[in-house]
Amino acid sequence: MNIAHDHNSEVRAHGSLVAAALMATYMQAVNISIPNAAVLHVQGGLSMTDDEIGWVFSSYIAASAIVMPLTHWLAGRFGRKKVFLVSLALFTLALILDTLATTPLQFVSARILQGGARVPLSMAILLHELPPLRHGRIGTAWSVIALLGILSGPAIGGWLGEYVGWHAIFYFSLPMAAFIALAMSVYLKEKKLHKLEHFDFFGLVTFSMGIAGLQMMLDRGERLEWFASPEIWVEAIAAALGFYLYIVHVLTGDHHFLHKALFKDRNFRVATVMFFAFGFVLLPTLALTSPMLEELLGYPADTAGYLSMPRGAALIAALLLTWRAPSRLDNRWLILGGLALVVYGNWRMLGYSPLMDWWPVAVAGAIQGAGLGVLMPALTRAAFSTLDPQFRAEGTVLFNLSRLYGSTIGIAVVQLYFYCNTQSMHLALANHLTPYRTGPLTGQALAMMNELVTGQAAVVAVIGQFKLLMIAMLIVSPLALFLRKPRAGI
Repeated sequence: MNIAHDHNSEVRAHGSLVAAALMATYMQAVNISIPNAAVLHVQGGLSMTDDEIGWVFSSYIAASAIVMPLTHWLAGRFGRKKVFLVSLALFTLALILDTLATTPLQFVSARILQGGARVPLSMAILLHELPPLRHGRIGTAWSVIALLGILSGPAIGGWLGEYVGWHAIFYFSLPMAAFIALAMSVYLKEKKLHKLEHFDFFGLVTFSMGIAGLQMMLDRGERLEWFASPEIWVEAIAAALGFYLYIVHVLTGDHHFLHKALFKDRNFRVATVMFFAFGFVLLPTLALTSPMLEELLGYPADTAGYLSMPRGAALIAALLLTWRAPSRLDNRWLILGGLALVVYGNWRMLGYSPLMDWWPVAVAGAIQGAGLGVLMPALTRAAFSTLDPQFRAEGTVLFNLSRLYGSTIGIAVVQLYFYCNTQSMHLALANHLTPYRTGPLTGQALAMMNELVTGQAAVVAVIGQFKLLMIAMLIVSPLALFLRKPRAGI
């Protein structure tokens, strides 16, 4: 009787840990994009300027990317359970601070804490709890859950923002955090490494300084008139110095958090660059589409969120089908096919118009999503097919970092391009408004005409951003020809 009772308790603990780890993955991912469709409500509530909207996303992603390489070292030093629960507590505190923010600076600071306190180690816990034969399946499930979180965020956030209020998009995660904390506190066993490996803090600090400086320069440059501002000079020098020190450190040092052998494997190098482009398209498309639908086309927040669902459904379906593709199929053809779908989807986005209904958005999003769904597993397979197994842990960190950095830099770049293009198009269109064509305009009539011109210029600018994303994919497409054929069984 006691044996049966112990077995049932073990099964319950095992199931609870798996469910909590997957829920932590979903919660982390959904908070990237959940403000997306409700971003205009957030902007109005906090009096954010247009150029500050991108910080809602980039602050969270950049903080997550900086902290990610540290998580496994921290778990080995202090114990995985302690690190997990402390991170979860900070993440929950950040959710509450998001709702209490009254200024853009307070809100962005809370988002940085939220991203920096990313709930780590969910995959490591899953791999520890499950037998090796199920590692491949749980890896696929983990990827699907993470993508489901990113792609379902706009629909959930749009509905909550429209009918409950923008604060509710952060309350949404609190019940999940409570369940995860309970399950991990009760069932997760502590585990530390007896022999702690050396961690390259200098390399991480210099690399992070370069990324953070570049991110801030891109985010703040347009607002501060670029190098007319001392702040932009400081950020540019910090970025250049950080990257310089990191490159010198990699070339001359013996120990660093990204092993030199990673850069010697051609497949890994090429696939990582292409995965950066994958991230450059994945989240910036979300960051562009919902504000376009709401602000320029007049859709309510919930409808704008729902229109992201065809893209998400196509992405996940394509990902699952690609994982099941037979090993005899040349992986490079899958990559080229995925690239073609993404480029075609972005090409269809160039036909967006103020006169269109929801159908072109759904179709173009689904095509692009299907291409991204094919690319993710195909690039993963290509990256690790020739990499020495002893470097796969470090390779996984760098590979995922490339996607995160691609997303955060992509958001900054398209936002910058949007405001530059809007201004130039506004000037070009306004030059044609002469008294001989419009008649004398004063007061309210002049304001209405200016609003109309601004709207038309913004539509052209948004289409230009989709073109920029398409060009980015076209640039990396020839790299697929440099990939070696993966080993059998990978």
